[in-house]
Amino acid sequence: MYIKQKQLDNLGRALAPGKVVVIYGARRTGKTTLLQQFLRGVEEPYLLVNGEDITVQGYLASQSIEKLSAFVGSNRLLVVDEAQKVPNIGANLKLIVDHIQEMRVIATGSSSFDLARSIGEPLTGRKTTLKLFPLAQLEIGQIEERHQTDANLESRLIYGAYPEVVLTNDNRAREQYLREIVASYLYKDVLEMDGIRHAAKISRLLQMIALQVGKEVSYAELGAGLGMSKNTIERYLDLLEKAFVIQKLSGFSRNLRSEITKNSRYYFLDNGIRNALINNFNPLDLRNDVGSLWESYLVMERLKRQEYLLVHANNYFWRTYSQKEIDFVEEREGKLFGYEMKWGAVRAKAPKGWLENYPNATWQVIDQQNYLGLIT
Repeated sequence: MYIKQKQLDNLGRALAPGKVVVIYGARRTGKTTLLQQFLRGVEEPYLLVNGEDITVQGYLASQSIEKLSAFVGSNRLLVVDEAQKVPNIGANLKLIVDHIQEMRVIATGSSSFDLARSIGEPLTGRKTTLKLFPLAQLEIGQIEERHQTDANLESRLIYGAYPEVVLTNDNRAREQYLREIVASYLYKDVLEMDGIRHAAKISRLLQMIALQVGKEVSYAELGAGLGMSKNTIERYLDLLEKAFVIQKLSGFSRNLRSEITKNSRYYFLDNGIRNALINNFNPLDLRNDVGSLWESYLVMERLKRQEYLLVHANNYFWRTYSQKEIDFVEEREGKLFGYEMKWGAVRAKAPKGWLENYPNATWQVIDQQNYLGLIT
């Protein structure tokens, strides 16, 4: 079964002559499937290649107009899967769209670090970037009725939403699949980056982050626990974010002395990966981290919604030195929207400092009764 990806329509709208559409996303999130579905509707001739192919690299890294033109031939649509594997891919794609009339290009990559570094500057003004996440509820909802969504909620919190996980009901198969991703793919792009050698320490760092989801982390404390410098920890976390493993959230402040901004919080792009890292797939009634799973799920689903519906927003958490906090703050269209994530039915009111300092802001509790309004 194919669940239609929201980026399919965005890809069609973004593709234009003289432009490059770059699709970033973690491995196994469906980048190749997205390309296949898009190309089914393409009637003109196109060239689909894989950047891991050494012959393809020989042409696409050549920086020779003659070789690039011969490679493309009469095709006016070039699709490069795993484009980050091609040296100097950005400069070469620039040559292609600059010198071959009516040329359109799609490039995909599983690491925004390598691909952004090689594509970013050469293609300034010529590219559109699309991010691909594990399946969003916005997408899964196309094949589910509301009662099914409610019934599957626990599974989403425990096993996440990688396409193969969503499309099977076998929990043992889900666990095996997620462990395989962690063992074989999760660190692969990070370890291929500049000077990264400590696979065991990266694994341990992620396990430490997994146990602090939704909490502010101290780079110094993490460094002390791993025998690494604060700067190294910060760099590793930045690379893990660029490899689509974790998502950073910074503190919000308008320079008020009472607000904390120096620390960051981290979430995993997928709860299933987080649970595989700590080897805990227990049902919710046997866990003590349900609140963290719920918060992480909602934050990431909201970010997916922003990306797929082209909502431009800045995202933060908010906390004061007097321990008042809001889990998720969205800044868009000149307004502030505060969201507090609660798994259980809890009566709550907006933190006093929030409405006093930001009288035009909103605040809302998100629970099991109203969460779909936030994420779909």
